[in-house]
Amino acid sequence: MSPIEKLLLENKAWASEVKADDPGYFERLAHIQTPQFLWIGCSDSRVPADKITGTQPGEIFVHRNIANMVVHTDVNLLSVLDYAVTHLKVQHVIVCGHYGCGGVKASMTNHDYKYVLNMWLRNIKDVYRLYADELNAITDMENRADRLVELNVKEQVLHLAKTSIIQRAWKKEQRPQLHGWVYGLKDGIIKPVFQMDAGAQIDPLYQYDDL
Repeated sequence: MSPIEKLLLENKAWASEVKADDPGYFERLAHIQTPQFLWIGCSDSRVPADKITGTQPGEIFVHRNIANMVVHTDVNLLSVLDYAVTHLKVQHVIVCGHYGCGGVKASMTNHDYKYVLNMWLRNIKDVYRLYADELNAITDMENRADRLVELNVKEQVLHLAKTSIIQRAWKKEQRPQLHGWVYGLKDGIIKPVFQMDAGAQIDPLYQYDDL
């Protein structure tokens, strides 16, 4: 049996088990999606949003990319954000990084990862530059990388607050709350590291005055 065939077989077994426990489960799920949360997480296969939060399908709207980045030119990310905030009316947007993130570690090197990866990692390098004094003072490289993970999450939350999508929702509906979390691969625990409530102050340069 190939790996792909195994996945499809496991899917059938899962669907049968769910239907046996709750015959109306899929019928209900097919007609409603009212998540309270948008999750912007890392693509790392060890950090599945539903499993580490104990939530069910329909409860979290999810976007994932390398190192959980909020890049202002990323139309994919911005379309997800707009749909979740403007149409699904989520109450919370969570940026969740994780300790031991390969993307963050790669950004700390001077290695050439070629073309697209270099462009993507450049965004994390920019975060390092902002906090270079603090990070360079940490002599243990693993601890330095863990701190960069935390600081990167903070900066991505700030990037969310700079968007007109978030600022418009803050102004008109006093939502969503923004959260920066870091997940520990070694213990399975989520650590909150940053938070912004609706209407929080940001650098005036990024504030829209005609929403």
